[in-house]
Amino acid sequence: MSQVDNYEKELIFQADKSRVAVDLIKTVNDLWYDKSIELVFFKNKLINNNVSEIFNLHEYAVDFLEKPISIFDLVEVAQAIKTLNLPPSKLDIGKLTYEYQQQDQDNPAAFVAKTLVDAKDFENIKPKDVVLYGFGRIGRLLARELMTTTGKGSQLRLRAIVTRGELTENVLEKRAALLRRDSVHGQFPGTVMVDVENQSLIINGMTVSMISANNPADIDYEKYRIKDALVIDNTGAFRSEEELGLHLKAKGVAKVLLTAPGKEGVPNIVHGVNQNDFDPDKVDIFSAASCTTNAITPVLKVIEDKFGIDHGHLETIHAYTNDQNLVDNMHSKYRRGRAAALNMVITETGAGKAVAKALPSLEGKLSSNAIRVPVPNGSLAILNLNLDKATSTEELNDVMRKFALEGDLIDQIQYSIDNELVSSDIIGSSAPAIFDSKATIVSAEGKNIVAYVWYDNEYGYSHQVMRLAKHIAKVRRYTYY
Repeated sequence: MSQVDNYEKELIFQADKSRVAVDLIKTVNDLWYDKSIELVFFKNKLINNNVSEIFNLHEYAVDFLEKPISIFDLVEVAQAIKTLNLPPSKLDIGKLTYEYQQQDQDNPAAFVAKTLVDAKDFENIKPKDVVLYGFGRIGRLLARELMTTTGKGSQLRLRAIVTRGELTENVLEKRAALLRRDSVHGQFPGTVMVDVENQSLIINGMTVSMISANNPADIDYEKYRIKDALVIDNTGAFRSEEELGLHLKAKGVAKVLLTAPGKEGVPNIVHGVNQNDFDPDKVDIFSAASCTTNAITPVLKVIEDKFGIDHGHLETIHAYTNDQNLVDNMHSKYRRGRAAALNMVITETGAGKAVAKALPSLEGKLSSNAIRVPVPNGSLAILNLNLDKATSTEELNDVMRKFALEGDLIDQIQYSIDNELVSSDIIGSSAPAIFDSKATIVSAEGKNIVAYVWYDNEYGYSHQVMRLAKHIAKVRRYTYY
């Protein structure tokens, strides 16, 4: 067969695949906006994806997961889900399709109905109002995610944003501009308008009230028709149970979630690891810990459970943050006064101790330090650990790969086999930890390991906050993935 004939066949096949990808995109969006059913593909979001992104995810499944899934079967399974009367759900269409192909069946509707039979017993969830207290880096990313995934509003509903200072037209326009465009994370995939008269932002056609306040306890949220709200405090100004308790004194507030390590009396949670240790019906104030703690704790849990950790050291190579100076100037911390974009800066991190709050078995076993480096986002944790049980590079990587694909930590751990992976590549990853399998080092005797864990210290952490927020608000859906 000539190259010309092959090329024509490739063109026809590619056109057929593109049409099927378009059908998949339509089905994904119909399920989301009509039934609050979110389809993902081996943990990867499908909502708002284009044809090229669908193809990239399909290639990812074939190459990395070694699961030769037919994109044509993928659409049939998605359309079969559409025929079922399911509650709000999050379903992995990749996992379902792979299992369907393994069953050697030709009736996707019957397979899906049988596989998802437990969904009928799942209770309906009650939507939760959300208030963002503070609108900095994390606050704006949370606003983006909340508004992009609102759907029918069956889970979390962003109702208000609280900032300090007068809300003039100029201030509102600047707040809107920072939400629309971000130098690291790009353009918001939606619309942001300003309603000066009502002191609101209109995000994707939905009104979000802007509130000015200096004291959390002084706000009457009920005046904005907000009730039993979850306040997500992004300011970092309030850390202790007493300080964060001020939010609960405001009318219309039921729960508080801090996006920083909590102090006295505040449970620090790494979702996927210890969220079930604290009952949202009995606890009103939570902390989502830090970005670094969320990156290393899931990986450390796997290693501790499988091999045991005798002791170790954690070093974080961290993107510079807003508390550093752009040019040399006074700073309360040593070294942080030097220009952030020009220097590597050694500083401290409490992540080593913070891990023990989620994994008590590691109490006193980890030392830690940090180096701030001249990148705006994208960080790396280096875990140098001495184990109780010997292992090998292959075994350690196989264990991490297994946990990245199945079990309780699939949202938290992403497994990379990319020899060319660099910090900018992990920006936009919803997993708080990207395990770099190509960088793993294990000593000859097998008891000393060095593991490299990348993390988007903004976006990945924000998704952990969202997961914890859904747990606290009790709006977790039926899931299959």
